[in-house]
Amino acid sequence: MASSAEAPLSAPGMPDPNRPGIAWPAAIARADITGIVLAGGLGRRMSADGQGVDKGLQRFRGIPMAAHAIERLRPQVAQLAINANRHADRWATFGLPVFSDRIADFAGPLAGLHAAMDFATTPWVMTVPCDSPFFPADLVIRLAQAAADADAQVAVVRTGEQPHPVFALVQRSLEPNLAAFLASGRRRIDAWYAPLRVAQVDFLDAQAFVNLNTAEELRQFETGHPE
Repeated sequence: MASSAEAPLSAPGMPDPNRPGIAWPAAIARADITGIVLAGGLGRRMSADGQGVDKGLQRFRGIPMAAHAIERLRPQVAQLAINANRHADRWATFGLPVFSDRIADFAGPLAGLHAAMDFATTPWVMTVPCDSPFFPADLVIRLAQAAADADAQVAVVRTGEQPHPVFALVQRSLEPNLAAFLASGRRRIDAWYAPLRVAQVDFLDAQAFVNLNTAEELRQFETGHPE
């Protein structure tokens, strides 16, 4: 898969050129990570009739909402792609690889992660939702540091007592484990990773991980905080 990251790849133990003073851990380099913007949901709450829309394609601050997530994630990973289950032609205009779930019927973000593991070639996969346009520029390196320090298989964001499991750095080698979990009919992310080695990484700004799920929320944040 062709790399879409424009910044130079940081070597392990060397400062990230995008975040001076923060070094990548020896065990996980940016070159080891494929970033995935998850955009495969139905988006029912965003639509007036409840039938659903592609949330990431809705306009927010002058551009499609997913474009914010793409541009925030791009410099933090080696490669970047989009998981989407509809409108492949419109998603292709972002200039990134696009792939759909391997499981039918909009099975949720775990299905997107499963497809991402199958798609990627790097040892790690980093997922973010298409409807979260404010996540921080040091998201991935902080998850990588925590995963390396704890020898974790999964690192997820937490603000206060609230985990945000769709913001996850995951070892791609877990694909058979996840496939078996999905084959059992289960779909909850936290239930899947509960028996694994997990690092929860605390971030102070809960607003940075807000999801814009409705048209009203789009309007609310169009000019308001966070920037």
